[in-house]
Amino acid sequence: MASRAAELYLTATTQFGLEELLAEELRQLGATDLQVGTRVVEFKGNKQLLYEAVLWCRTAVRIMLPFASFAAPDERSLYREVSRIDWSQYLRPDQTFAITAVTNRSNLEHSLYIAQLSKDAIVDQFRARTGQRPSVDPVKPDVRLHLHLFENEAILSLDAVGESLHRRGYRQLTNEAPMNEVLAAGLILLSGWDGRRPLIDPMCGSGTILCEAAMIAQRIAPGLYHQGDFAFQHWPDFEQALWDSVLMDAKQARLEEPQAYLAGSDLSAETLERARQNVAAADLEDYIRLAVRDVRDAQPPKTEEPGIVLMNPPYGERIGAEAEMAGLYKTIGDTLKTNFQGYDAYIFTGNAEAAKSVGLRTSRRIPLYNGPIECRLLKYELYRGTRKGPKEE
Repeated sequence: MASRAAELYLTATTQFGLEELLAEELRQLGATDLQVGTRVVEFKGNKQLLYEAVLWCRTAVRIMLPFASFAAPDERSLYREVSRIDWSQYLRPDQTFAITAVTNRSNLEHSLYIAQLSKDAIVDQFRARTGQRPSVDPVKPDVRLHLHLFENEAILSLDAVGESLHRRGYRQLTNEAPMNEVLAAGLILLSGWDGRRPLIDPMCGSGTILCEAAMIAQRIAPGLYHQGDFAFQHWPDFEQALWDSVLMDAKQARLEEPQAYLAGSDLSAETLERARQNVAAADLEDYIRLAVRDVRDAQPPKTEEPGIVLMNPPYGERIGAEAEMAGLYKTIGDTLKTNFQGYDAYIFTGNAEAAKSVGLRTSRRIPLYNGPIECRLLKYELYRGTRKGPKEE
């Protein structure tokens, strides 16, 4: 494994559409040789940068350390090549491990079987060399491995994270269709919000967008909310002193004085209570204002300069909800035109048809996904004193 100064080749994964944001986050941390792909960013950095990336990247889902690559056109070659790796460098017999596999355009097509075969090769090596074998724990393993098989070329990686980074740990309760934290942070960063101007979410649901905005404004590292250890803390070359130093720097970076006006509202008192509990769990009550309110009554603060409105309205996936959704999106458009002149508004939606009822011209349309649902982040510039007609579709 690596010394503190050794250069590491690392991989960070993210959601579709957030790759350039993640690359910029890594660049600001000091990563070099960045290569941006679909849902992935490859980069170089030392061990300190790895620790900082796990702690600070708002748009990363996983960060991995690839350590072996080989051709695996069939079962025999896969087992043989995995057996050739000295697994004592990465795993102890008293530790638990799990391996997940993804295959694409390869002779070996069944990912579960590939993972099982690789697991057997690892266990057989330990049993032959030491008489002991590490146990498999698919839920909370000490060491998590990923095997990616593409066109019969295999890459084995150590997962530095463990539980996905989108699970920050502050969300106690969510509504029925929650937006994950990585996507919420991504929407805020895509808007270009500066962390100073007002940010209003008039359909805030369980409050994820507002929590992520507060963390950005107050310079709070999202990894500080992580429950339990990160996976790299179980690696043989883990340096506790370095990790303690990185953690201390992150804790000291937090700004206590509120940096921006952040406000959210929702029509449902029950939903808003969930948001309150999440905000409290994240220790962000000093930075976020919440109120039960219909979207048509949403208002900007009177004294602040114009900021942004960012919302994720329902998509209306129920059968027969088309008219209801058209009415809701028309109400949203009317509210933006009337109450938020001078603001930039962003609507994140998976219902392109309903979005036509907003009645405002979009200045940007960014393709994204919310889980399996294809969505768009729509930007509207709400100029003072002008009413733009509906966009020609």
